[in-house]
Parts: sequence; structure tokens; C-alpha cells
Amino acid sequence: MSEQSSSGFPFTEMADGAGLDIDAIFGGASGGGTPSDVTPFEAALPQQVQPAAQAQPQAAPQPAPQPAPQAAPQPAASVFQSVQPIPPAPAPAAQPAPAPAPVATQTPAAQSPLDIDPLAAAMAEQEAKAEQKAAKSLFEKSPVFCYGSAKEDIADPGMTFEELRIAKAEDFPELAEGKKVSWTVEYGKTVKPITDPKGTTIASVKSEIETSKAFLDNLKKAKDKNPDCLVKPKVTAQSKGIAAYKGVFASLEEARASDKTICAIPGGDGRVYELRKNELGEFIAPKDCVIDLPTVVAGFTPALPLVPMELLAQIISFFRCCMSGPEEFEALAHIFWDKQEEKFVAHIPKQRVTKAHIDADLTQEELPEDRYLHYIDIHSHNSMEAKFSRVDDEDERATRIYIVVGRLDKFFPDVTVRMSCGGTYLTLPPGCVLESFGGVFPAEWRAQVTLLRREALPVLRPMAEAPAEKPWEDRQ
Repeated sequence: MSEQSSSGFPFTEMADGAGLDIDAIFGGASGGGTPSDVTPFEAALPQQVQPAAQAQPQAAPQPAPQPAPQAAPQPAASVFQSVQPIPPAPAPAAQPAPAPAPVATQTPAAQSPLDIDPLAAAMAEQEAKAEQKAAKSLFEKSPVFCYGSAKEDIADPGMTFEELRIAKAEDFPELAEGKKVSWTVEYGKTVKPITDPKGTTIASVKSEIETSKAFLDNLKKAKDKNPDCLVKPKVTAQSKGIAAYKGVFASLEEARASDKTICAIPGGDGRVYELRKNELGEFIAPKDCVIDLPTVVAGFTPALPLVPMELLAQIISFFRCCMSGPEEFEALAHIFWDKQEEKFVAHIPKQRVTKAHIDADLTQEELPEDRYLHYIDIHSHNSMEAKFSRVDDEDERATRIYIVVGRLDKFFPDVTVRMSCGGTYLTLPPGCVLESFGGVFPAEWRAQVTLLRREALPVLRPMAEAPAEKPWEDRQ
């Protein structure tokens, strides 16, 4: 029986170094353990939950090798088995690790210049601000009424298109009938037709276009960053023909044979007559204005350029030469259009002249008709007035232009122009076929002139009436 210990420690003491290997228990290096030997605390670390999002997977932890059994006495092992191991300090709660930054897949060359160049970013920002400012000023502009050559800002964009039509019908009578007028809005490259002019306001259409993606995209590409919003009416229908009970006929016989109640018939005297048929009989009367027939305006529309002033000056010089002697003679000149050279040429035919008569021989014309067009006959009246005589009326029957030049004794002679339409004459303004004296003058000349409105003209008061003189006999 062993000897009881008098100490308070209830375990049997062991002799120094009696089979207790401390290094084997705690993993120390003194016990000759390999580098893979770990302590119980280190062995517990791989068992902790690793964060789920790790960039690189770690190798699975190796299980801690069991310490080699030592030939220690049984009592010593029971001592440490009965002792509760000190639990390790609780590990801090695992915080979710931040997600790792995605690996860049684009090369530096593919990056935006704004990401690497702060100057470019600043310039882009300034450009964006400028575009926003321009767009704001654009959206604040008033829409523009545009019809023909007339343009005017619309002061009240809140009105409908129908209200605008009524307001403009006084100036443009063709807009008076709403059913015959259609509307479109042209804003930059955007064109929008208006389907409901009575219920659609101009401002709503302008705003709708301005907020559309197509308009903004076109505005970025367009050279004109400040376009006008044009509101355009168009007359889409026009009354044509005449009523079912009316007709136009070439002869009185055709009019009588028709079933029309009212018939228009041209007369041999150049007038238009109207035939009306009813149960009482036939009524025929001349009509000065037949609304069923189109309006025709007499005149001349030239297909050739104006006759140059230099050519006219040469002809006038020739006329003055013919009246510089002791007697004044008339003279005749022809103006032809050269189709090959595309220019006017003057030709003087053979002629015998007196002061009031010209006898020209046109049988020896040298100019071939297939190349030259006989455009104008021009003759002089020397110092007499520039008026066509009865002889001129008898001779000038061909369909062309005729000119007479008179008062050649003045610095600027008188010029009269007329046309002959199959022997029917009509006086024309000279500028219809002849070049004028117009030319270019310095711009500063115009700046020296101030135009006054009629209401700004000074009011001239009538002079006071002078007292009537007394008769001579009353003065005595």
C-alpha cells in the first residue's frame, strides 16, 4: 500500500521525466516531431468555415497526425484524461467578405478616353452643357406660320390650327374654306401631318416633336442647331368644272341640243353669250364675266433672254446717224436670235426711206431661217413721237415684237414696245424684252438715304390767301 501524501494535491506525484513527453502533447519541436506536427489549436483552425467568396481555392487541410503512443505509465495518462482541456477562444463571427473586384477583360486600348483623360471628360461635360443650353433656347422659340413667301412668329401657340386658319383667311382668301386646307409641321428633319386641326394646338405638336427621340437624334447630327418650327397650311382641294346644270359649248346648235339649263357660247364678235332654257323659251344675252370659264390675261411671256443694252445702243446710234443730215430719215433694223451661238444679232435689210416712210426689201434676206429666229422689228420716227402709225398697223401683222423709237433729238429717246398676236396688238412694257439701265452701285450710297413712313411726313399747311387787289380805278 502506498504512502499517503500529506499535500492537498489529490494526484500522485510523478518522478521528473517519468515517461511524460510534453513536446508530443503540445507539438513542440523538442520531441523530435516532424514539421507537419501541429498543436491541437492549430489542428482546429482548418475546421473553421472558410469564406464562400475567395478568389483562389485553398488546398484542403491535412488531418492532424495522431501523436505516437508513448510508453507512459497508465496512471500518468489518466491524470490528463481527467483534466478538461481549456477551450480555445471563440473565433469572431465570420463577416461576409466583400466580393472581389471583377477581373478586367478589356485591354487598355478599348477603354473610353474619358476614363483615362480628365481633360477629355471636362470637354465632354462642357459640350453636353452647351447642347442642353442650345436645346433650352430652341424649345423656347415661337413656332412660325409659313405660307408661300409669308413668314410670321405665332404669338399664341396655344391656339388650334383651325383658329390659326380663320385668323389668316382675311389675308389669304384661299384658306377661307377649312375642308380644303391641310396642315403640316416641319421641325428640322421632322415632318408631322395634322389629322385633327380643330382639336390640336400648335404648342402640343411642337412639344411632342421636341421630346421625340428621332428629333433629338437628328438635331445632334444636323448642322443647323437652331431650326424653326414651321407651321404650313396647304390648299389640298379646289373646285373644278362647273355645275351639272351648266355647260360650255362651241356653237349655239350644240348648246340647244344639250340637256343643260345654262349654256356659255363664244360669239363671232369675240364676246361670250349665255343661253338659258326654261318652260318659257330660250333666253340669250352677252355676258361680260362668265365665272364658269377660266380667267385669261393677255400678254407676252418671252422664251428668250432680254435684248442687251449694248445692242440697243448700237441700233439707236444708227438711227441718229440717219437724221444727222439736212433731212431726217426713218430707218429699220431687225433683231434675230442665233440658235447656234445663243445670242442676239442685229441685221439691217435693204431699204429706201423718207422722213415718214420706209420701203424695205425682204426678198434678199441672207440669214437662214433654220438658224436665226426673227424676234423684233425696230424702226425710228426720228424727232417725231414714238407712236405706231396706221401704216405700221398694216405692215406689222406677223406674230412677233415691234418697237418704235422716237424723239431721237433728246438725250434719252422715247421707246414704245408692242406685240402682234396674229394682227391683234397689245402694248408691252419695254422691260419685258429689253435690258434696262440697272446696274451695281456702292452700298454706302443706300446708307445715306433715310426712308420716312407716310405718317411721319411733315404736314404742309396751305398758305394764307393773299388779299385781292383792288381794281385800278379804285386806287385813284
